[in-house]
Amino acid sequence: MKRLGLDILLGSLLVFSFTSLVLLAAGAPVFAAFHNIWLGSFASSMKLSQVLSVWIPLILCSCGLLFTFRANLWNIGIEGQVIMGAIGAMAVLRIEALSSPLLILPLAFLAAMTGGGIWGLLAGLLKTRGGVHEIFGGLGLNFVSQGFILWLIFGPWKRPGIASMSGTELLSHKFWLSYLPGWRVTFAGLLTAVVVLLLTWLLLEKSRLGLKLKAIGQNPRAALLYDISPEKYYLLSIILAGACAGMAGFLQITAVYHRLIPSISSGYGYLGLLLVMLAGYRIGPVPFLALFFASLNVGAIQLPIVLQLDSALSGVIQGCCVLSALFIMGLRLRRKNR
Repeated sequence: MKRLGLDILLGSLLVFSFTSLVLLAAGAPVFAAFHNIWLGSFASSMKLSQVLSVWIPLILCSCGLLFTFRANLWNIGIEGQVIMGAIGAMAVLRIEALSSPLLILPLAFLAAMTGGGIWGLLAGLLKTRGGVHEIFGGLGLNFVSQGFILWLIFGPWKRPGIASMSGTELLSHKFWLSYLPGWRVTFAGLLTAVVVLLLTWLLLEKSRLGLKLKAIGQNPRAALLYDISPEKYYLLSIILAGACAGMAGFLQITAVYHRLIPSISSGYGYLGLLLVMLAGYRIGPVPFLALFFASLNVGAIQLPIVLQLDSALSGVIQGCCVLSALFIMGLRLRRKNR
């Protein structure tokens, strides 16, 4: 535990040092930049609610990725799984015969989980049956899902009389998830993220499923001796990851954009990959790191307004976090080998 604390402290110092060097190279005031990111994220309840609206899909994607990383699968296709979840939800929400929100919203939620899960299953089948590494299969499916969403927006689901990158028509207000009073974040979204986080912890740390995934991730050949099928659990883990990503897609439709847009995933799948790596593939740091990344995304909007800096600086800081995480992981591996 003491060593973990030292690793976190060292990682924080590395992130601050790398970012400060980038800011100095750009001729920007270091502490003013960090101060404005903080103000842009936490200065008011409205800003905090915007941070939480980013935190929710990050948590869902990260929880899904924890299952696949436990089985030693690099689920790069998580981005496409978010997209297919959003498409599944939108397909149900567009059914004119269903008008009751109490009926259609749960159906859309299930359709989103199913869409993401099926897209994950395809990546798993490409690996287990086709011999395609999950990284390449996932990337390929990401491109397919992006092409599919563009076809829908410019084709059968286009706005009447016009096809635009702004997306489809807005959903009817009765299908919008309601916000908490005075906030811009939904109670349903927060509840979903917290429940999924707790279930992920229980399944990975307190169940046979987590133990079997860990055994397969560490040594799939040895797992066969205990009658554990690597193929079965590869598919199960990536389906669970896809279902979690599908939930994020559902919330992007019903709580954030209220329509289908080309960038509906907002890059949260890829960001979740970086987050879980930085967490050392453990669930404990995930909610706190997700809050950190979410605050960077939201707070960086202040930089071009106040300091005339490019808002892409948040991406630079995220990159510094990943480099720091890789450095710390390298130190851990070196200590272990010694």
